[in-house]
Amino acid sequence: MKRAASLRRTLLIGILGPVGLFIVINSISLYRQSLAAATLAYDRTLLASAKTIGEQLDVVGYEDRAVLLAKVPYSALEAFEADNKSHMYYRVSSLDGEMVSGFVELPFWRGRIPDRGAYSALVDFYDAQFRDEPVRVAVLLQPVASERGRGMAVVQVAETLELRETLARRILIDTLWRQLLLMAVIAALVVWVVQRATLPVRRVSARMAERPEGDLSPIEAPDAPRELQPLVAATTEVMGRLQRLLDHQKRFVRDTAHQLRTPLAVLKAQVQSARRGDMPAEQALGEISDTVERATMLANQMLSLAKVEQLRQQPESERVDWAQVVREVALDVSPLVADKALDFEFDGASTPVRAHRWMLQELTRNLLHNAIKHSPPGARLSVAIRTDAGEALLSVQDDGPGIPAELRQRLFAPFSAGDVASGSGLGLAICREIVQALDGRIALDNRSADSRRAAGLTATVRLPLDNGA
Repeated sequence: MKRAASLRRTLLIGILGPVGLFIVINSISLYRQSLAAATLAYDRTLLASAKTIGEQLDVVGYEDRAVLLAKVPYSALEAFEADNKSHMYYRVSSLDGEMVSGFVELPFWRGRIPDRGAYSALVDFYDAQFRDEPVRVAVLLQPVASERGRGMAVVQVAETLELRETLARRILIDTLWRQLLLMAVIAALVVWVVQRATLPVRRVSARMAERPEGDLSPIEAPDAPRELQPLVAATTEVMGRLQRLLDHQKRFVRDTAHQLRTPLAVLKAQVQSARRGDMPAEQALGEISDTVERATMLANQMLSLAKVEQLRQQPESERVDWAQVVREVALDVSPLVADKALDFEFDGASTPVRAHRWMLQELTRNLLHNAIKHSPPGARLSVAIRTDAGEALLSVQDDGPGIPAELRQRLFAPFSAGDVASGSGLGLAICREIVQALDGRIALDNRSADSRRAAGLTATVRLPLDNGA
């Protein structure tokens, strides 16, 4: 089983990852900038060293015949050496490379002065190797003038890189430990914020764990963060649906046990009576057949009632032409209509609704069965379906006795049959459950007699019309 991701770890990775990458990039950039600044500062020292040497030069002769004279002791450079780790070397040459003074091993400069240098002097800086060590070299073209002549000297001053490298490492270390401290502070803040933000969740979890088994009451979490309120509401809704489903199952089992007990007891008594010969065999078989038929109808209707609740938990539905469903059901019950010689009328056009097809079939079948059962032989039975005010409307009118006053208060309650001998009392209960599952309305109204129609009952069902939007 895959281990669930930790919110704390996810936030740490999600925050510290980009922050760490930014810190690395920023550290590299800061290090380069600091190193460039240090290089510029030390280059100024080299330039100052070169100028100091240039100021101590003398010349005899003019132009091509000028001879440079230099008496520069090495102690002149000691003031520019910052510590005993770094060393400075110099060389004074003429423009054609003739050695005047300094370290002869230091290679003569063969470069060129930049067109736009950082200094007003004729100076160039470059990196080289001297005595197997990397050095930084400053080259100064120094005009030399005296009473005896005028010429141009090339002054080269080289410095080993120990001091620069030490400063660069110090800058890098100082930068890194500050950035690591910043990351540690951010990590601590993330952990603290996550702990504090998830505290209400842990409280809800603790309260849920302490609940007794089967407790599906709504979750009370007023202190939960606003972002978690939809999750709490959705969980409460799911628990509510589960509670309704469990209640329905308990009620179904209770009602089934109660309702099936009676016909089974009657059936058992009839069988025992037939065995004893208390009545003729033909009469006994007829009564047994009637009892089995009523028990079968009761079982089928209870299964239908359970299926309605099952489909209610499955919101997936389709666009169905209710008028077509009514035609199909009318054909199925046509033998019952013919058996009573009813004057059947149907009027309807295409009426699309969004529902499970079985629900519409069961709703229509129960209404037609009730109307046929309570209609006297040869009476009129009218079925009409149409659209009305943005709703699909089904109307079933029969010429039966209507609804007794004592039954009106418990009209749609299960097992409230007007005629106990001929019905189970589940037909209208199934109709109500289906209509409620489809967000519709159902009404049964007694109809008074007039010049056009005898008295009877009108069943009206309204469902939301599916306009295809």
